[in-house]
Amino acid sequence: MASLTDLVNLNLSDCTDKIIAEYIWIGGSGIDLRSKARTVKGPITSASQLPKWNYDGSSTGQAPGEDSEVILYPQAIFKDPFRRGDNILVMCDCYTPQGEPIPTNKRYNAAKIFSHPDVAAEVPWYGIEQEYTLLQKDVNWPIGWPVGGYPGPQGPYYCAAGADKAFGRDVVDAHYKACIYAGINISGINGEVMPGQWEFQVGPSVGISAGDEIWVARYILERITEMAGVVLSLDPKPIQGDWNGAGAHTNYSTKSMRQPGGYEVIKKAIEKLGKRHAEHIAAYGEGNERRLTGRHETADINTFKWGVANRGASIRVGRDTEKEGKGYFEDRRPASNMDPYVVTGMIAETTILWKGN
Repeated sequence: MASLTDLVNLNLSDCTDKIIAEYIWIGGSGIDLRSKARTVKGPITSASQLPKWNYDGSSTGQAPGEDSEVILYPQAIFKDPFRRGDNILVMCDCYTPQGEPIPTNKRYNAAKIFSHPDVAAEVPWYGIEQEYTLLQKDVNWPIGWPVGGYPGPQGPYYCAAGADKAFGRDVVDAHYKACIYAGINISGINGEVMPGQWEFQVGPSVGISAGDEIWVARYILERITEMAGVVLSLDPKPIQGDWNGAGAHTNYSTKSMRQPGGYEVIKKAIEKLGKRHAEHIAAYGEGNERRLTGRHETADINTFKWGVANRGASIRVGRDTEKEGKGYFEDRRPASNMDPYVVTGMIAETTILWKGN
């Protein structure tokens, strides 16, 4: 008699050419992830091979009940680390039946920016550092913390090892390997300054793929925390007081920045970002004012400044970039709950397309 585990792990390729495609989309809050599965004939090697689908938008806060159908357009595919085999995860964006992007579809505008000839010619690279906090289920308090109490002050926890300093490593490592399996360009992980807080990095990724990969990496993390019985928080300041917040530092370069003389291009791009600081801050995540206080490795939310190796700046340039005269810079302003489509598209638009008038 097969057990539940046997059936969950059943290898379908032994008996059929059908596969399971998990369609993933962003819900009505702009940060929640939804998904549902369908059977398709495999193997699938491109999102263009997949049919559009639909869902009840009135149940996700994205459509009224009397006209509730929202259409899913498959945009990117990844290997499914949960079902494995030829099964896939499908990142979708959302449209009305008439083909108009719905308000929470931020991918649509980002794709337009990245398809602009001037942007495409610059081959923009992104490396996104996604910080997050793992919470104890039902009590909304970080794992490893005494319920209703606090651990010792920050200092021993960043990149630490040990049962009294690192909490949730099994979740983190499972996520790391699952992302590699899926084909996400995850480049590393580390424990963060606040206990119970971790970070993974995705990149370098080119253009729109940076947003696709961060969203699917978040989905995989939601699924793994579901299995582990802990809660994923992308709140930019989950615990008030003398504790670090959670960001999504976004490293960025263009072809011109990566070539000799690129440091001058970087400085001009940073100047442009400074002129549009308020617009970027408004789009860089909800609750970011609780994080960007000028303390805990941040610049004040109302102040724009940049510096070399300065983690208290809005924009940080690395020592290697300064020394070599080319490279990349890090926008430290985005919050952990930012939409990567919005942030990556906006950085490209400001630094490449905006004329600075």
